[in-house]
Amino acid sequence: MLVVKLGGSAGIDPNHALDDLAGLWPGEQVILVHGANATLDTFQRTMGREPRIVTSSTGQVSRFTDRETMDDLLAVYAGITNKRIVEGLQARGVNAVGLTGIDGGIVRGTRRDALRIVEDGKPRVLRGDFAGSITAIDTSLPTLLLSHGFLPVLTPPALSTSGEAINVDGDKLALRLALAMGADALIILSNTAGLMADLMDESTLVREVVVTDEASVEAALAVAGGRMKKKVWAGIDAINAGIPRVVFGNANVERPITTAMSDGGTVFHSGARIGVLA
Repeated sequence: MLVVKLGGSAGIDPNHALDDLAGLWPGEQVILVHGANATLDTFQRTMGREPRIVTSSTGQVSRFTDRETMDDLLAVYAGITNKRIVEGLQARGVNAVGLTGIDGGIVRGTRRDALRIVEDGKPRVLRGDFAGSITAIDTSLPTLLLSHGFLPVLTPPALSTSGEAINVDGDKLALRLALAMGADALIILSNTAGLMADLMDESTLVREVVVTDEASVEAALAVAGGRMKKKVWAGIDAINAGIPRVVFGNANVERPITTAMSDGGTVFHSGARIGVLA
């Protein structure tokens, strides 16, 4: 089975991935995980609220999710974006079911109330953050749906140990889900061809990252910047955790999932190349 993460950055056309899923399903079991960052930014600005994107003391870029932002996230991720994707799949004959990590307690985690950031060169502590880290995946509901011929479409938020909705990283959600489900591969689709030294030049694409090769890992991390560095670490962690293959691919090409599985992007592996799709 495959876990596919469809990114939520600006400029991504989901229709290519939905077309590809319609061709793969039901012969290939797939769980689709999606984001909606760009849509959430637009939604918040429409409501007169500027998104607050912060850099942590460790250099990680993330969204500060106060209670109001969590309401916006639920409206956009669980509502508009999730249901439009389900609508698109149903229109293509795919019996999709839309879910969040809250539903059925699929994704659980610990809330991080205080966030240490660096702002204007100075350290600060922000409180009231409804974000956190994933601690557990319950595969019961996704497994039940797959066994009955449904295609699960999953998105944040997750459920905290106190029963609160918490924002979690979508790539890490896909990673943890792929690991828990015993997936053959994790495909992460974004608005670029993969990991590139120069985003404007596809000839600088990093074709593979051999996670067991320190030089290969260091070269990948040196190329990655901003949020891409977080994605690279997610790919490395996925391989180290036991997922056979992780591919960063371009969502905006024909048959992006199939293309990614044919090494059309940046492939993370441990040294052994394992084919998944014929």
